[in-house]
Amino acid sequence: MKTAHGTRPRDEINLVWLLLGELLDWIGASFIWPLTSVYLNKNLHVSLAIVGIVILCNCLANMVGSVIAGWAYDRYNPYYLLIAGASIDATVLFCIALNHSWPIYWFWMTLTGFLAGWNGALINSIATSIHSHPSRYVFNMLFFAQNLGVVLGTLFVGYLYDYSITMLFVIAALLFVGVSINAILNYRPSIQFHKERLAAKIHNQQKIKYEKMPMNNFKMTFGLFITIGIIWLMYMNWESNLSVYMVSLGIPFHLYSFLWTINAGIIVVIQIFMSRYPNIFKTLFHQIVFGISMFAISFITLIFAKDFFHFVLSMITLTLGEATAMPAIPAYINDLSPTSSKGKYQGLTLSTSSIGRALGPLFGGIVIDNWGYINFFIVAAIGIFLTLVLIGPLHKQLKKQFVLYK
Repeated sequence: MKTAHGTRPRDEINLVWLLLGELLDWIGASFIWPLTSVYLNKNLHVSLAIVGIVILCNCLANMVGSVIAGWAYDRYNPYYLLIAGASIDATVLFCIALNHSWPIYWFWMTLTGFLAGWNGALINSIATSIHSHPSRYVFNMLFFAQNLGVVLGTLFVGYLYDYSITMLFVIAALLFVGVSINAILNYRPSIQFHKERLAAKIHNQQKIKYEKMPMNNFKMTFGLFITIGIIWLMYMNWESNLSVYMVSLGIPFHLYSFLWTINAGIIVVIQIFMSRYPNIFKTLFHQIVFGISMFAISFITLIFAKDFFHFVLSMITLTLGEATAMPAIPAYINDLSPTSSKGKYQGLTLSTSSIGRALGPLFGGIVIDNWGYINFFIVAAIGIFLTLVLIGPLHKQLKKQFVLYK
């Protein structure tokens, strides 16, 4: 499909193939992360606190992989970088299938975290080279492919886990073989794009100017960094410790996995709805406030959830928050960022999210081990509501002094 933005030049990857790579990547990833906590805790008898440390290592490695891949993309040919990342990821998953005992599983999870960050950063970076479609359309389609991958991955992982965890890792590895083959066959235009980009960079080297972010913009941006970090600190416990909680209540693991199918499906529906009605929220900030409120309310509902139906209601509330706040926060930071430093502040947004993701399971595991699940849900709800206390007055005080960069 071509947009009014123009036809696709010869040095540009076809968006369809980039979306296929993102889809296969996220199906494979969604075979791994939902089962980690319950597998380590129930099958390998690892404590929740140690599970939190394992996921901490995975997320920190993910952050490092993203940073290094972004740095490498600016300097080296992304065609070979992505092929190498996907191929190594497939190899690691085959190794996990052969040996997924403790503590080697810890090492494998750290390595897959690094490779997930590497591959994800490269796909997003390559997406910035597509100019035959508006960038908003490109990244919306990537977000759609990501969540469709989560729908498909989480739909099957629970049943495969009950059948054979070894088979699960083998299938995940084959999916990354598919990512590699797709890249080898269809990403060659990035070679030419890389050559042209380096030539232009050398030619314009003396003309590049760096514009510092205005102080009021920086204050608001910093407040949003804190907000997204706290949200992920709490949210990661949905992806980790909540699986153990639901299993302890007698709810089968495949139903926990199905919650993430519901999550991704609702995100896709909401995204389509918001694309059709983009002005449903008056401003991006109103959208952020709505999303944060839904996140907090989802943890309040968890206090009373004892059966699968109530967990579904909690997940629906959580997803309303995720589908509205998560795209709006980086978009608002983008508006506050000068043209010459948009990449820098988007990178910092990703890094802040990664810190919250890294510490979340460990933080939740410590609170749960010492004070129980219900008290953690209360702490999470209060913590997320406090971010509104931070950014609400800050936005009201500074909004008339912002310099916006569209």
